[in-house]
Amino acid sequence: MNVLSIQSHVAYGHVGNSAAVFPLQRIGVEVWPVNTVQFSNHAGYDGCKGETFDAAHIRDVVTGIGERGVLSNCDGVISGYMGSAATGESILEAVAAVKRANPSAKYCCDPVIGDAESGVYVREDIPDFIRTRALAAADVTCPNQFELGLLTGLDPGMMDGMLAAIDWLHAVGVRTVLVTSVLTDETPDEAIDMIASGRDGRFHLRTPRLPITINGAGDVIAALFFAHLLRSGSSGEAMARAGSSLFGVLKLTAERGSREMLLIEGQEELVAPSQVFEARRLG
Repeated sequence: MNVLSIQSHVAYGHVGNSAAVFPLQRIGVEVWPVNTVQFSNHAGYDGCKGETFDAAHIRDVVTGIGERGVLSNCDGVISGYMGSAATGESILEAVAAVKRANPSAKYCCDPVIGDAESGVYVREDIPDFIRTRALAAADVTCPNQFELGLLTGLDPGMMDGMLAAIDWLHAVGVRTVLVTSVLTDETPDEAIDMIASGRDGRFHLRTPRLPITINGAGDVIAALFFAHLLRSGSSGEAMARAGSSLFGVLKLTAERGSREMLLIEGQEELVAPSQVFEARRLG
C-alpha cells in the first residue's frame, strides 16, 4: 500500500508527518511524505524555528512524484495541517492528480483546526476552506469533537448532536467519519470515546482516560485509521485497531512522564497492541 501524506513536519517531537509517517511505515505502508512546513518543534513549546512552504513548493514536489509515473500506484492521500487556503488548494490539486491516475484512490482530510483546550490555532481562512472545499473532495475525515462542532455549526456535546453533526458530514459527501476526543453526556469521567461512521454502520470505542495531553495524537490516529480502513473496508475495525494502538503508545508515554509521544519506544503497540479495545455498533 502507498499513501501520499501532505502534512506539517517538525525535527524534534511528533506532530504532522513526524507523527504519521513512522506509524504507517511500521504497519507496512509505503509513505510518500510532503511537508507543508518544516519547523524545529511544534507550537506547544515557547518558540520554534523554521519555514512554512508555499503552495508552489507543494505543487512542485507532487509534480515531481507524478513525473516518476507512480501516482497510479498511490492508494490514498492524507492531509493534515495546511498553513493557508492556498496550500489547501495545492493539496486538492494533488488529490485530483492521484485520482486521475488511480480512480480507486481515497482522500482522507484530517481537518487540523484546533481543540477544546486551545481553541482555533490556524489561520482564519482555514476553517472555511476545509468546510467549503476540502470536505467536498474528501472520502474520509477525522475531526476531533471541537473541530466537528466548528465545521458543522452543531453542538456535538450530546450524543444526539454528535450523530447529527456526523450526518451533516455524510450529507456533504464524506463517506467515512472518525470523531476523536469525544466527551458527551454518555461518557464517564474516567473514559474518552471515539465514534466512527461509514457505509458499514456507526461504531463507538471507549478507552480509559489517561492523565496526559499530548501533541500529535490526532495525527497518529488519523493516519492509522485511514490505513486500516483502506485495508479492511470496515470503519469499526479500523477504529478499534487504530484506537488500541494509540492507547498503548499514550499509556507508555504517560507512564514514562514524557512530553513527546514515545512512538519509537512504543512501536510494538502499533502492530500488536498490548490491550485491544472492541468497537461497539451504535443503533
